[in-house]
Amino acid sequence: MENQVVNDNFEQVVKRVSAVSIVGNVILSVFKLLAGILAHSNAMISDAIHSASDVFSTFVVLIGVKLASQGSDKEHPYGHERLECVAAIILAGILLVTGLGIGFEALKNILAGSYKNLQVPGMLALVAALVSIIAKEAMYWYARINAKKIDSSALMADAWHHRSDAFSSVGALIGIIGARIGFPIMDSVASLIIFVFIAKASYDIFKDAINKMVDHSCGEETEQQIHDCVIKHEQVLGVDLLKTRKFGNKIYVDIEIGVEGTYTLLRSHEIAEDVHKNIEENFPKIKHIMVHVNPA
Repeated sequence: MENQVVNDNFEQVVKRVSAVSIVGNVILSVFKLLAGILAHSNAMISDAIHSASDVFSTFVVLIGVKLASQGSDKEHPYGHERLECVAAIILAGILLVTGLGIGFEALKNILAGSYKNLQVPGMLALVAALVSIIAKEAMYWYARINAKKIDSSALMADAWHHRSDAFSSVGALIGIIGARIGFPIMDSVASLIIFVFIAKASYDIFKDAINKMVDHSCGEETEQQIHDCVIKHEQVLGVDLLKTRKFGNKIYVDIEIGVEGTYTLLRSHEIAEDVHKNIEENFPKIKHIMVHVNPA
């Protein structure tokens, strides 16, 4: 019942943040696309495509989190948390493909050699870039704060999608300014720089999701905290083994504790139950704990 409440809250946060993201990106995409067309800015059109891809990405997040929030069943006794990581990997792929498209077009303009036919962006493109930077940075922090609150890799990936769009707009702004002061090729150079930022964000998202899918440990700091929590029990004489692994946004723990060898089976079991309870109370991200008792 408690896990269901946590899952419901997790899903509600994702839905709220995603709704803000979808509405914001639709408005920004249309505005930037019109500004790019009317003001003759390739960088701004590229930026608009990037924002439009965010809308699709957010739907991927919603679907992934919806599936990941399902409870355990006969076929999936350990739950579905890793499906959120799958959503994050899909997002990383979308981000990379979007960046490659932008980078290819920019590189083609740069390698053309003749820049006489490149049009100078108008003032509207400059305004659109400024508006986009402010809006996307605000959306990034809103999504990031909520992603850290519920420890969602898919939502964090979406937050970085917003941040990469903010970087994209910064690049577009620099390119537009450069083009307006007499260097029209700067618009394309900015698009190429945007691609680099997008590719880096894609790599970071992919790496984090993979770590959560291949039973990566939760880290030395967290393991030390678990060890200290266990050793506080007055009947625990030592920790013989402690292993942790990430399962989506949850943690699984296997631990072997040493107790007085003359204790009865019942007494040893009670100590193991106490240790299990203490860990659960102090580490809400831990979903499953296996406590084994050794005679010390």
